[in-house]
Amino acid sequence: MTKPLIIALDFPDLPTAEAFLDQFPEGEHLFVKVGMELFYKTGPDVIRALKARGHRIFLDLKLHDIPNTVHSALTVIGQLGVDYTTIHAAGGSEMLQAGVAGLKAGATKAQVKPAKLLAITQLTSTSQSQMQTEQLVQATLPESVTNYAQIAQQAGCDGVVCSVQEVPLIHAQTGIDFDCVTPGIRPATSQTNDQKRSATPLAAAQAGSSAIVIGRPITQATNPYQAYQTIKAEWEQK
Repeated sequence: MTKPLIIALDFPDLPTAEAFLDQFPEGEHLFVKVGMELFYKTGPDVIRALKARGHRIFLDLKLHDIPNTVHSALTVIGQLGVDYTTIHAAGGSEMLQAGVAGLKAGATKAQVKPAKLLAITQLTSTSQSQMQTEQLVQATLPESVTNYAQIAQQAGCDGVVCSVQEVPLIHAQTGIDFDCVTPGIRPATSQTNDQKRSATPLAAAQAGSSAIVIGRPITQATNPYQAYQTIKAEWEQK
């Protein structure tokens, strides 16, 4: 199975997201990311609408709260039938374990396949200097990310969200079956915008990313389908 190229649907509402998706050929089944903006506007309706179109879904809400609250929230998310969802590794092992249990409980209740639970390590918009001066984490950024990945794996998570630069280090510690989903993907000709640790699709493929997430280079392209095909071809190079 081809490793996913996930399109970030960073739109303000469902009609705008659907207008974007209408630019793709009918029957083109995509893997799309629904983030906070779109989900908070539409709620579960957006998940139902996208599933009706045949798309796979990464619900990226980055949960971070006390273990009981995270367990309850992921029990609800587990019933939606999405493919990936996220939780912050910084919440600690007890919270991560509660999230894993909640997600499985929700999937069992709805009789759907459990989503993969990905732990957020350090955001790709975070630099090492920010991490050290604002979070007061004195480890290097790769050390922090790798530590979070090991904690997440031990807690039962399926993988992490990290930058491409950290993928080889994480796989060396966790094994290649532990997913490394990498946002911050930018073709060489694109602007990095607010991403501090970006990489090209080819670099992600060479590093061993399990999936890539890309937004503006596709969603703001003059021809989104053409941009998608170009990036997909680079990502799938051997």
